[in-house]
Amino acid sequence: MAGITAANRLYVASEGRFEVVVVEGGTRIGGRIHTCEFGGDRVEMGATWIHGVGGSPVYEIATRVQALSSEQPWECMDGILEVSRAVAEDGSEVDPAVLERVSSLFNSLMDFAQGKAKAVGDGAPSGSGLREVAVEALEVCKGESGGMRNLSIGSFLRKGLEIYWERDGCGKKNGWRNLDEEAVFAMHENTQRVYTSADDLSTLDFSAESEYVMCSGREITIAKGYSSIIEPLASVLPPGTIRLGREVVKIDWCPAEDDSENGHADSLPVTLHFRDGATISADHVVVTVSLGVLKARGGRDSGLFVPPLPSFKTDAISRLGFGVVNKLFLQLPTTDDRTKFPVLQLAFHRTDSGFKNEDVPWWMRRTASLAPIHRSSDVLLSWFAGKEALHLETLADEEIIEGVSGTVHSMLPIPPSGSVPRNGKLNPDKLPNGPVKFKKVLRSKWGSDPLFLGSYSYVAVGSSVDDVDALAESLPRATETPRVRHPLQLLFAGEATHRTHYSTTHGAYFSGIREADRLLQHYS
Repeated sequence: MAGITAANRLYVASEGRFEVVVVEGGTRIGGRIHTCEFGGDRVEMGATWIHGVGGSPVYEIATRVQALSSEQPWECMDGILEVSRAVAEDGSEVDPAVLERVSSLFNSLMDFAQGKAKAVGDGAPSGSGLREVAVEALEVCKGESGGMRNLSIGSFLRKGLEIYWERDGCGKKNGWRNLDEEAVFAMHENTQRVYTSADDLSTLDFSAESEYVMCSGREITIAKGYSSIIEPLASVLPPGTIRLGREVVKIDWCPAEDDSENGHADSLPVTLHFRDGATISADHVVVTVSLGVLKARGGRDSGLFVPPLPSFKTDAISRLGFGVVNKLFLQLPTTDDRTKFPVLQLAFHRTDSGFKNEDVPWWMRRTASLAPIHRSSDVLLSWFAGKEALHLETLADEEIIEGVSGTVHSMLPIPPSGSVPRNGKLNPDKLPNGPVKFKKVLRSKWGSDPLFLGSYSYVAVGSSVDDVDALAESLPRATETPRVRHPLQLLFAGEATHRTHYSTTHGAYFSGIREADRLLQHYS
């Protein structure tokens, strides 16, 4: 998104006066945007949601190219936002009152961390609102961590749960109630892991959470697929501008005061070296590779940048977080009499609680949901983050089918239109019309793909949004520009370079515009 957007802006704004080339290491455009088909439905392997329609350039493009409606079924997730029940691994339904109470607590804590003024009072423990729980949790965490610098979202959330229990007079251990409440709380934590890509929320910086900006309005998916947003941006470029299969192995640039020493005084200052031995030289290069690639190949000893990037940039790259999130699609056998699969929120007990179900593999235990991608679909979707997401990439399809089937058989106690006594249990080996046997699977593999090495960025504990700004800074630095013949040799774009919209496609879009405008302003 960032690279195509920058190229589009440079070409259109300059009316073709700039010679623009886009080099892509893979065999398709779009990067972490990748729409494909599975089970007759259109699905997204990567970017899925428009995170707020208000002020989103993605929504504006989707509206302009009429991508928000489609005759072909797509991953619209129209049932997931209406779900109001969860199941535990023993096949019992979580008490709806527990689900509502703990969900309100978690959402209030996250609203507080994100700087929202909202305070939720319904369902609060006696004598106190949930906002007061959040305020106390923050003060306690600040004292325990020695201030805000090392404070994590994970520690804040867990402290909030402890204080909630203490204020409610039940302490940390209160039998089934606390087990169920902690399972629901962990379910929401697992959803947050997917939102942020952080394997462990204890690595997610608390202070940065309030600087992150969401676009306003509803969150939606794109009926014609996310790739339909990339295609109109790329179609404006002249034939031959985008060159696929061009993997860059080295970038030579010239930070020296007298760059004639490097042989660049009378030539183009930056040279890209490709895996096949070919080269391209340029005045400017906008680097839009993922933070995962920069972490693996952008260090001082990696050899991607020659000479190496300065320490202010490699330090920022090292401190910022970059995680793995993968999607797993499973297709049910198509039968006329099968009751439609319900939306499942999955609440797992702690593994040391004595209630661990051995039919549930470890890599499923931090998955928060399993749901059809639209109301009438035979395709189900689960999201995985961190270690579980990486492990998913290594499994054979049959291992995945067996593991998810075992989980479903343990946790689906309720016919979608039926009911069961609260905390009761139906036959775990039966669905409404028999046991589940998935037909086939499709999963993303962002962690092991050498062109990405992960999914999206987050601000880790020990880092800050200032590191995001450092990552976005062009080279040579502005303070050094009077000493070099060729300014703005290396520019950096991509979701990880946007201070307030990192981890999103609209953040990537904004960053591409930013770097293109930096060059346009330079030449004006």
